[in-house]
Amino acid sequence: MTKKKGIFDVGADINLFKHGIGSGAETKPSGQSKYSGTSSAHTTVAVKEEGRDLDSVIEIIIQQMKVSGYRERTITDYLNYMVQFRKATNVKYLEQITTDTIYSWLNSMDVSNQTKLTRLKCLKAILGKCFNNGWVQSKFWHGINIKVDKQVKKGAKKDDVMVLLSLLDLNTFIGLRDAVAVLTLYRTGVRINTLGQLQEKHIDFENKLLCMDGTILKNHKLLKLPLDDELLHLMKVLIMQNNKIREYYGQKNSYLFISYKGTSLDTKSTNNAISKQLHKYSKRYGLNNINPHALRRGYAKSLLDKGANLALISKALGHSNLAVTTQYLDLDVEEVADNLRDFL
Repeated sequence: MTKKKGIFDVGADINLFKHGIGSGAETKPSGQSKYSGTSSAHTTVAVKEEGRDLDSVIEIIIQQMKVSGYRERTITDYLNYMVQFRKATNVKYLEQITTDTIYSWLNSMDVSNQTKLTRLKCLKAILGKCFNNGWVQSKFWHGINIKVDKQVKKGAKKDDVMVLLSLLDLNTFIGLRDAVAVLTLYRTGVRINTLGQLQEKHIDFENKLLCMDGTILKNHKLLKLPLDDELLHLMKVLIMQNNKIREYYGQKNSYLFISYKGTSLDTKSTNNAISKQLHKYSKRYGLNNINPHALRRGYAKSLLDKGANLALISKALGHSNLAVTTQYLDLDVEEVADNLRDFL
């Protein structure tokens, strides 16, 4: 037990920052769809008298999605929604999908409008691929919409983040790992599944940058984000502890965030070990908005407060358009009034 304890004992490496830290600067849907085993490489759809067989249509679209780099979870969601659509409408052929069948499907759901909107977007995306493939002649589904009153979710507050960091024991491996994870999420705004896939090669210590290639980002585009000295130091300490643990358990990987046995986290999941730890801390210490997405929103709000424009914030978050970014920026009534006063 003495040897095991030693590899988890961070010790003097962290003492420099122990007291001064922070002073600077959906689970997969259950069940398998009937399409889940699709592996055909067909590129054409046999057209029967009734129309294009929907099974064959989805089979080809799934192959196109895989080639395009869609994540497994995204593909699974699309498949499950199509199974629900077929069950609710009894549609067997692509040509049977009409405005009426789509509304019938939406009306069959006993869910919130937000959930309906999410599912409708997936169906529209599939139909859009059918249009691109030349299987349908018009985008008749464009006029179908669901009204949702979107509320801007609160981002993590700096004070709450600092309180959490002060409560974590940085002399333990888990405490150190989680502290570095919290700071990385809050100071770079990366998504939780990207965090789980970060490797040592993504850290440019010389130029103080986090350099992420498109393979670990949702938009599949290269992104570079600056890192401050404090976070870089903590990352170096964490890497040293990671090496000790991997050597002890005979693991070979270069992930920045690993389990206490040296294995990788569930890297492509939004519910990995870090996410679970944050949920536990939030409950244990009574801290509001301490979760991966709230930390990402907190990063966006921090940039806004420091004077960054919307376009820059959008690029930093890796968003496809500015409309998405505006949903991250929570402004209360007093902030609006104070900011508008500068334009009088």
